[in-house]
Amino acid sequence: MSRPRSLIRWWGAVPLTLVIGLFALRACIHVEPRARLRVVAPAVSDPPGAIAQAGSLAIARGGPVIIGFLSEQPAELTVAGRVLRGAGVVKERVVVPAGPIAIRFAAPPGARLVWSPVGRRGDPEYVPTSSVSPEDPDRATFDGAGAAVGDGLIALCLLLTLVATILMLARHRLAKVPRETWIALAAVFVLALIVRLIDLGGFGATWDEDVNWASGRNYVTNLLSLDFSVSAWRWNYEHPPVMKLLDGIGAQLADGYGPARAMSAIWISLGCALLIPIGKRLYNLRVGVLAATIAALLPPLVAHGQIVGHESPTVLWFSLGTLLALCVHDDLAEAANPRRTLYTRLAVVGLVIGIAIASRFVSGLLGPLCVVIVVVNAPPAWRRATVVGIPLMVVATVLTFYAVWPRLWAHPFEAMSSSLARLSTPHATEPFLGAITNRPPSYYFVVYLFATLPIGVLAAVLVGMVRSFLASHRSALILAAWFVIPLVVAASPVRQDGVRYVMPCLTALAMCAALGLDAIALRLERRAPRFRRTFLALSAAIGIYLAVTLVRVHPYYLDYFGEQVGGAGTVAQRKWFETAWWGEGVDRAVAYVNEHAALGAKLHRECIEVAHLTWFREDLWSSTVKRPQDAAWIVVYAPMLRSCPVPPDARKVFEVTVDGAVLAAVYARP
Repeated sequence: MSRPRSLIRWWGAVPLTLVIGLFALRACIHVEPRARLRVVAPAVSDPPGAIAQAGSLAIARGGPVIIGFLSEQPAELTVAGRVLRGAGVVKERVVVPAGPIAIRFAAPPGARLVWSPVGRRGDPEYVPTSSVSPEDPDRATFDGAGAAVGDGLIALCLLLTLVATILMLARHRLAKVPRETWIALAAVFVLALIVRLIDLGGFGATWDEDVNWASGRNYVTNLLSLDFSVSAWRWNYEHPPVMKLLDGIGAQLADGYGPARAMSAIWISLGCALLIPIGKRLYNLRVGVLAATIAALLPPLVAHGQIVGHESPTVLWFSLGTLLALCVHDDLAEAANPRRTLYTRLAVVGLVIGIAIASRFVSGLLGPLCVVIVVVNAPPAWRRATVVGIPLMVVATVLTFYAVWPRLWAHPFEAMSSSLARLSTPHATEPFLGAITNRPPSYYFVVYLFATLPIGVLAAVLVGMVRSFLASHRSALILAAWFVIPLVVAASPVRQDGVRYVMPCLTALAMCAALGLDAIALRLERRAPRFRRTFLALSAAIGIYLAVTLVRVHPYYLDYFGEQVGGAGTVAQRKWFETAWWGEGVDRAVAYVNEHAALGAKLHRECIEVAHLTWFREDLWSSTVKRPQDAAWIVVYAPMLRSCPVPPDARKVFEVTVDGAVLAAVYARP
């Protein structure tokens, strides 16, 4: 017995060794982009102390590309006939053809090349080594241009090592989970993941994906390079880093959103699956399984599980934090030191809250929810000790948040102030209940939750609310807090974008809907033996109903509205809510123009608010016009909500629709 105990005692050395080995492997195999360029003779105009290098960049898609550099000291970049000089972040928009282009870069050591290729804007991303060649364009070759597969795989191994370490630490608790719970968890996770991976990205690119993707890729590169300088973590600094680090792993694997979107699908699928043990603790296993299944199939949760954004990690952290808070008082009497065990568990909950805030600021509302749960759920004998331990949870939250964001390390208060100031700018106007506003009322999110729930789920939620109210049990209080506390975000300026900022409310509503269906089934099952399978029948019915709903609006789940408000077509026509708001569908309109427009045809794209998502053919970029009457082709985005001066001789030749709402339209003129 001594050898196994000795091995267990020293198991912590294994992940540490793996981490050191992975960083060492990366240091051995990685080649910096500038190291791929050849050194050339200096020029008179080169800044003092600069090293002059030359070579080629691989341009995957022709059109407007933002190219530049990041340098703390003066540097000079020559590309496509342009000369860029300066220090800091220096960049310029150039229209270039697809294929290799020549560059010359004279810069001090440590300077980086940055760019934003066609279709991606916002903060620029580091140029990957695979897109750089030391040869001139006529001889340049590239290996997997646009990707950094090695960095992506090493970062993925680091993440898996961290997850395995956490599971090892929790092995004794996990061993107590019944087998049927594990089977249900696996089944719902697989279901949720498959639903989101089907036609992943079929909706096109969305508004924030490019900046999340690019900054995530930069952050992973910084981490693997052990570069924790303030300038390296400036990208998209108004939002914290954890979401971008998670999805940035996928961003390294391809010059496209696919792998990063798949990572997002994993996080939200895990968040849905965790509703099973939550439901089991609050009510029973079958309620938990049904709640997780409903969440897996809800259109808004499917939509945001396919996007590189803040929403999917938010769902995961809220589910995980809720579950851990419910587990704080488990088996304390069996612990060798119950009070220390209680405080350790509270600190772990605080760690999860810190990670949640470091993914998205509004996820700080997980903190009050966890406080409510641990206090309400505490046995009378442990209530005082629990309240005393809550400050420890707060300290763990603050320390975790600070530790995982290198930008805060040097000047935390100044950095936080600048991030929050950046977020305080007013957002764009949108329709809400017939008015066009960027200051909707405080009940904005409640109305949107009502409008975006499928009517079958909404009916089940109402029954669940009645049952919960009549029960007057602590589970009812926890469920109410789970729904109400995320709505506090309505007190902030971010009342916008539908249910984006209140995603945890959807999982709470899924639990409430499952509770309502369970209540109906219990009432019928107690009446007669022939109703003993009522719950199974109701579960199958709601599952089929949600599956049909998803098929009906595929792939534009972002634009789903329930039958109670008439669907997307009705709300767009009456300007009740926003449709075609994040870029969904514009890719198909652009593809139609790319396929049918003549070479160099005049194009009007001023009616596309999400213009940075347009991937037009490279020859069309040089012939864009400001006035629609000068164009041969006009693309209009969200025509039911935004007016565009289409000339009377223009003929609609293509449109993208969902449930009666027009997302994008293409007009051709003689």
